[in-house]
Amino acid sequence: MDVICEKGSTLPNNPISIGRWRCGRREPLLFIAGPCVIESEELVLEVAKRLADLASSQNVQIVFKSSFDKANRTSVDSFRGPGLERGLEILAKVRETTGLPLLTDVHEPSQAEPAAAVCQIVQIPAFLARQTDLVEAVAAATAKHGGTINVKKPQFVAPEDMVHVVKKCEAFGNPNVLLTERGTMFGYGRLVNDLRCIPVMQSFGGPVIFDATHSVQLPGGATTGGRRELVPFLSRAAVASGCDGIFFETHPNPDQALSDGPNMVPLHELPRLIEQLVRLRALALEFAD
Repeated sequence: MDVICEKGSTLPNNPISIGRWRCGRREPLLFIAGPCVIESEELVLEVAKRLADLASSQNVQIVFKSSFDKANRTSVDSFRGPGLERGLEILAKVRETTGLPLLTDVHEPSQAEPAAAVCQIVQIPAFLARQTDLVEAVAAATAKHGGTINVKKPQFVAPEDMVHVVKKCEAFGNPNVLLTERGTMFGYGRLVNDLRCIPVMQSFGGPVIFDATHSVQLPGGATTGGRRELVPFLSRAAVASGCDGIFFETHPNPDQALSDGPNMVPLHELPRLIEQLVRLRALALEFAD
């Protein structure tokens, strides 16, 4: 597919360096993994250490992910996290302890600078991807600190329209842009994955990630449900379709998690699934030649 580029415009970087990892064209898969929300320092460090061991033992690229605040919870009574200051303190400890690159998401422009000072990837949530002030703040902050932006494709936006978000990121100073497919609304309470989104968004020039756990959400009701047993099927399909990385939320005991438990992968199941996806990536690159 031809790269979409207007006269005089730049293209996103591809591949992108993220700490000691590289993500993008003809590179190994990048895995973004961690608990949905920072429930406690102890839990986050437990998961991060196990992911670091996995990265070492299987020679794979893992970025640790967790949120300091879940501002888009369905219920006013839902757990949101420790907040910006304490959350970033915990994430900094993860980086110091494990050496893994970090990803966290922000919801307000004022959060971009402190998040970018700690995390190599700052994520713009799907519901906020069209907010120009937020995109500008994240692009400026990540450019200042040598970081990367990950933009979740909104459930209500066509993949070809994500080129406008990419252009905003570039215009505000950062061509290190990941786009993440996480499903599209199909009526009420259902998400579907159109795997054409992967090559369409890759045509803008940058790497594309597939969010395998949010794609199995079942929105609606007092809390969001999900079908975690479908994660392996969708992630294998996405890798076969040429995505550059996989986003997993994972937890030692998802049924006891404080956010998004129904779609999180049990931590002990990740090694086998990652092994399968690495093998599929090799085949996908072979067929792409």
